[in-house]
Amino acid sequence: MNLKDHIREVPDFPKPGILFYDISTMLAHPAAWKYCVAQLTEIVAPMEPDLLFGIESRGFLVSAPLALQLGCGFSMIRKKGKLPGDTIELSYDLEYGTDTIAIQADAIKRGQKVVILDDLLATGGTMAASVDLVEKCGGVVVACVCVLELAFLEGRDKLNSPCHTLVSYES
Repeated sequence: MNLKDHIREVPDFPKPGILFYDISTMLAHPAAWKYCVAQLTEIVAPMEPDLLFGIESRGFLVSAPLALQLGCGFSMIRKKGKLPGDTIELSYDLEYGTDTIAIQADAIKRGQKVVILDDLLATGGTMAASVDLVEKCGGVVVACVCVLELAFLEGRDKLNSPCHTLVSYES
């Protein structure tokens, strides 16, 4: 199955000049979604992770069912102020400004093997910050995994962990 056939391209969203790749059409197609999760399982299972982290918010959609499939834990990387309890935060630079991400302080135990997932790898800034945050908390990031990659933005070059994607857009 070609997953690109199930990903809608939305021009000028969220602003003019941006081509948005929308996975909601894939999620609505049971066979395509099942295929996507099966492909992710094939990639991630050999890594034997203890924990999957999903990046807010579409990364939750990818990592939660995969964690169930693999029988491992799942936790969330969210924007500052979105998680209850004690959190550990990390601020990072964006193209125009900064952002802060957080995980719950008790989400990870030192030495746990972690895979970080998101729906899309673009410039790599949020994924790289997520790797840094998990490592700061004592986790061992064994890979970053995304459904889509905008390869022309060279986001994987910012990552110091192996990166796997199912679909790549070259331009």
